[in-house]
Amino acid sequence: MGSTAQPRRGGDTRQRIQDVALELFAEQGYEKTSLREIAEHLDVTKAALYYHFKTKEDIVVGLFQDLARPIDELIAWGETQPPTLEVKKEILHRYFDALGHAAPLFRFIQENQATMRDLSVGDTFKDRTLRLTELLQRPDGTLADHVRCFSALFTMHAGMRALRDVEGDPEEKREAILEVATDLLVRAQGVTE
Repeated sequence: MGSTAQPRRGGDTRQRIQDVALELFAEQGYEKTSLREIAEHLDVTKAALYYHFKTKEDIVVGLFQDLARPIDELIAWGETQPPTLEVKKEILHRYFDALGHAAPLFRFIQENQATMRDLSVGDTFKDRTLRLTELLQRPDGTLADHVRCFSALFTMHAGMRALRDVEGDPEEKREAILEVATDLLVRAQGVTE
């Protein structure tokens, strides 16, 4: 299967390496993909690849740093806002936008869950998810409310994957996922709309 990864930044070799590696990791699995294969798909030497990344894990760490930047900015923003329902809805929407830009990375995560447990980035991703969940919760919420907030985030993760192969307009799918996530959030706030 040929490379369909689209570079996110012009002719940036580092980004091209990450895009192709991510596609191969998602298709073949992290363990079954070698640096040599990545170099071959890019039509570059292994030395050129090593100039940017020494290991496959270095590539994944770079990918997660790219994903983490907008999420870290969102968390920082959320921590300065009043904990209103409208702010919490905005957090959900902004998070979903960030996920949309990182859809191939989430495909990698889904396809390589065992590997993710072993890589250093697995824990940092989990920590960010927990911090986002805390921003969505209310202080006096029940355990069920906590689960609803956590589930609202994972509805977006799972929804992107589950609806990928379902026929339909991409914007309608996006709206449906956000609607379900928002419903969970609203219920966790003890609000009936």
